[in-house]
Amino acid sequence: MKCSIPKGTRDFLPVEMARRNYIFNTIKDVFEAYGFEQIETPAMENLSTLMGKYGEEGDKLLFKVLNSGDFMKDVDFSADYHKVAPQICERGLRYDLTVPFARFVVQHRDELAFPFRRYQLQPVWRADRPQKGRYREFYQCDADMIGSESLTNEMELVQMIDMVFSRLGINVTVKVNNRKVLAGIADMIGAPDKLVDITVAIDKLDKIGLENVRAELRERGLSEDHINALDPIFNLSGDNNAKLAKLKEIFLGNETGSKGVEELEQLFSLISVDPTACFVELDLTLARGLNYYTGAIFEVKANDVAMGSICGGGRYDNLTGIFGMPGVSGVGISFGADRIYDVLTELGKFPQGIGEAAKVLFINFGEAEQRYCISCVTKLRRAGVSAIMYPESAKMKKQMDYANRKGVPFVAFVGEKEVADSTVTLKDMRSGEQTTMAVGEVVDYITKH
Repeated sequence: MKCSIPKGTRDFLPVEMARRNYIFNTIKDVFEAYGFEQIETPAMENLSTLMGKYGEEGDKLLFKVLNSGDFMKDVDFSADYHKVAPQICERGLRYDLTVPFARFVVQHRDELAFPFRRYQLQPVWRADRPQKGRYREFYQCDADMIGSESLTNEMELVQMIDMVFSRLGINVTVKVNNRKVLAGIADMIGAPDKLVDITVAIDKLDKIGLENVRAELRERGLSEDHINALDPIFNLSGDNNAKLAKLKEIFLGNETGSKGVEELEQLFSLISVDPTACFVELDLTLARGLNYYTGAIFEVKANDVAMGSICGGGRYDNLTGIFGMPGVSGVGISFGADRIYDVLTELGKFPQGIGEAAKVLFINFGEAEQRYCISCVTKLRRAGVSAIMYPESAKMKKQMDYANRKGVPFVAFVGEKEVADSTVTLKDMRSGEQTTMAVGEVVDYITKH
């Protein structure tokens, strides 16, 4: 039988895990610098928790878990799929970390101090079509503030985005919009009931182009007049201040749209207090397809790689309300670790030496030398230097080939003379240089080289 794994999933080799941990640790360090606390939630949630939170398209992408036992006994399979599914599937794999977080907040409300800052680094699953940069199983790295409506929270999220990608060496653009602005646009063109259809379609603008977006809007029931009325939005140009000034004119008399513009002005003003290294751009075609966003929305694109969004998020005013805890506002972002990995790989930005199994390999010449090597390896490990000894007294070529395959930067030779003199002969595998030194000098030598 041929070994394989499901499409859209991956195994990770040791060097890949080292690189992934470099990403996770960078993000985690920034989260903790901003006072976020880590939590975890189960891979499975009750399907009732997940359904209806991501829109119609999101519901289709939920992996549903069949009930155990004789779950088909009383099911009427002639009924509509949406009626059948809950009868045979009571649980599903989480689609994201935000909805489970809302459930977590409601369930543990008496144990939390609000405003509450949480971060979470865990996998999520989507029954999507696998393609470059899009997987069925992937990690999200989320940070959320809940229990506060202050726009300083949005400002800090932009700062965090800037800090993470500065540390990773990725040049990015942070795109910002506001769902109130999008709602105002729907009102302005006389199609308030088509807000979801409009946002889902225009969110695809950079992927499928303007004409295809227009075609999708037609398919979603918008008239030519409605579509043509969106032209001022599609054609909006200039810097952020110019766009905001134009929007003020467009939304005169429109309360929802004007409120969105006001929030964007405040956010950009707060960001300007300590300007970011990355470019922050107002992009009215940014919609973020998830239905629960109600205010500011964010999306991050890498400037030097053709890749989809590598980070995104936004404000949700009442996500906990669906679980019986209304009136609690939150805002958060999610870093796509897998896409960030692909960007770093394409740019060659991973630090040199990352993924080394050990700094030094001790060659095993035999029983007497082995005992001496055990002592040396132990001393190096206690000093914080990763060291290994080849387990058998194999041929030299085999041991050196192993060192090369593992990418070990130093090889230690310990023969009769080294044992007698309490020394080690160290070979730098990159330069070929060999140096004999006291055991106590090895740590400093490796650290400096």
